[in-house]
Amino acid sequence: MTWLITGGAGYIGAHVARAMVEAGERVVVLDDVSAGIPARLERVPGQSPLVVGSVLDRALLDRTLTDHEITGVVHLAARKQVGESMEQPLRYYRENVHGLTVLLEAVAAAGVRRFVFSSSAAVYGSPDVDLVTEDTPCAPVNPYGETKLAGEWLVRSSGRATGMATASLRYFNVAGAAEPELADTGVFNIIPMFFDALTRDEAPMIFGADYPTPDGTCVRDYIHVRDLAEAHVAAARRVTADASGARAGSGTGLTANIGTGTGVSVREMADLVAEITGKREPAARVAPRRAGDPARVVASAELAAKELGWTARFGVRDMVTSAWVGWCLRHPGLR
Repeated sequence: MTWLITGGAGYIGAHVARAMVEAGERVVVLDDVSAGIPARLERVPGQSPLVVGSVLDRALLDRTLTDHEITGVVHLAARKQVGESMEQPLRYYRENVHGLTVLLEAVAAAGVRRFVFSSSAAVYGSPDVDLVTEDTPCAPVNPYGETKLAGEWLVRSSGRATGMATASLRYFNVAGAAEPELADTGVFNIIPMFFDALTRDEAPMIFGADYPTPDGTCVRDYIHVRDLAEAHVAAARRVTADASGARAGSGTGLTANIGTGTGVSVREMADLVAEITGKREPAARVAPRRAGDPARVVASAELAAKELGWTARFGVRDMVTSAWVGWCLRHPGLR
């Protein structure tokens, strides 16, 4: 088996590539390096070839799938910032939806029969439930979530039409690092945003404190990136079994939440970051709500446990601690 991992030089992608190789799989990475960092692949055991380019480039995809004899795809390449998607919806639909369409066309033409799609809890929007199951209605509240839901539809329909075994993983808020060199280098997700503010001796920003939650701030389910990477390995094994077993050629598809089932509020996260970093001052500031942010989204991960044999092993303290070590590596003198 040889797997093509799109977006594999990114924060999540490099963790997935590392986990796949450690599980005994051969990996080829395709990344346009607009956000990915090729040096991350140095932390992947062995040699994982990097093909620089976009999933919008059909000719490049055709060559890559053929030259490397790709038998399965893990698709992570996508735009993923909620606020940016509100400002640039056309860009999100082009890269996330049209890009996936081009990739699926190339995959079908190459006869690839295994496909894992990285989706998002953003497909649920603002669910009015304590725990979100895969049967919770999908009603995304921002273009990012819309493109991920459309991506699931494309993957599912392509599977049925071509007999390709598929899995879509709806993962929740990703944090942490398997090792410092693989830590998130952006300042778009909540933990690095807090780190960035504290590093500059500024108060971390909380967007909205008037939500219908216990402390008024948004509640989220945080998943360690190492757990998420293992979930992709489990999904890859699942579609491999589906493609070669009794259901081969049936276009079987699985959609599963990847989370912990535990909600943490933004204010609780700010307090934990202050404790672990030792930077308790200045206190967090409250800004107006951001457009497109739901009040509470927490996963039920029972289906992933049942169908993939996967459960999360790391808690939020592990996520913050490992992320802080990676942050300090890039900011000498903090400790």
